[in-house]
Amino acid sequence: MSLHATSPARAPAVATPIHLPIMWRIYIGVWLAYVLLVAFVVQADAVMAGSFNPSMILYSFCTTAPPGVLLALLWPVTGWMDARGLRGAARFGMHMALATGFALCTHLLMLTVQGGEHKPLSWHAWPLMYSMMSYALVAGIFQTVRANASAQHQALAAQQARTLLVAAELGALRSKLNPHFLFNTLHSIIALTGRNPAAAETALFQFSDMLRYVLDTERAGIDRVTLDAELDFVRDYLELESLRLGERLRVEWELDPDAGDALLPALTLQPLVENSIKHAFNPHSRPGLLRIESRRDLQAGVLRLTVRDDGPGATQAAIDAAPGLGLRTIARRLELDYAGRAALALDAGRASGFVATVTLPLSST
Repeated sequence: MSLHATSPARAPAVATPIHLPIMWRIYIGVWLAYVLLVAFVVQADAVMAGSFNPSMILYSFCTTAPPGVLLALLWPVTGWMDARGLRGAARFGMHMALATGFALCTHLLMLTVQGGEHKPLSWHAWPLMYSMMSYALVAGIFQTVRANASAQHQALAAQQARTLLVAAELGALRSKLNPHFLFNTLHSIIALTGRNPAAAETALFQFSDMLRYVLDTERAGIDRVTLDAELDFVRDYLELESLRLGERLRVEWELDPDAGDALLPALTLQPLVENSIKHAFNPHSRPGLLRIESRRDLQAGVLRLTVRDDGPGATQAAIDAAPGLGLRTIARRLELDYAGRAALALDAGRASGFVATVTLPLSST
């Protein structure tokens, strides 16, 4: 019995097609068209003169194609100039030297193809000037292409830097929201332990479920959650607060049944509810009403979330002077996350009651 394993058949190598950049395809196409045009004009002149010389096609090719090849070398040359930082007089001087050398080379080539026929001195001026203008045209085009590519690269780098900066600020804002929620909720549970230890124990289990939601979204790097998931989190939070507030807390829900799969940043709605609990319920012993609404506006393409309470309300000056982070953090987070297409609006002109409304672009899973 043979112990040699048979190796699998090797797949035949597939040639990788070569794709020229569009700039070089245009360059080659223009020079080929130019070569053919010169050949056509030369032959047309010969036919009109009553003679047809096929060698003139070779002559036109030999006098027009090599300059195209030489001028293609300007691409790496302009790149070398950019890499060395040549500017102003140094760059101009180098281009003048190269243009003069190019004009002399192409002129000598043309004289060689013509067989060294003697020409008057004035006859040499125009071909030399034409060659230098050709050099200037191609060098200018190459330099413009490089400048545009450099500008696009810088714009892309700046955009990437802005994106990283926004991502870093969003991460910082999320890191502010999470401890803010944790400390406030733990403070509520601690306040409950002295009055009702059994309720405090229940609150701790409720809090563990809420903590899992926060940690899971943070650990998984989830940027969006469904409205249903956020509402479940808010319900858990309100159940925990109801253990402490009892009958003082009355909650009404007016939810759009078709908006549950809409996406929004995690911990968008809960801080608004927490703000109402803090200012409309905690300082008072009377019962209060908290109302949570969701509306999906298909015509405007937005999702609106509203949290309103019947507390004492607040003036705009009081809101601006408040030391709390919740509302400011949400507003800034929406501004960064949606590039100005989402916002937090506060109705601060009421004699009583407070209304916070989040409007953000409608998107779903």
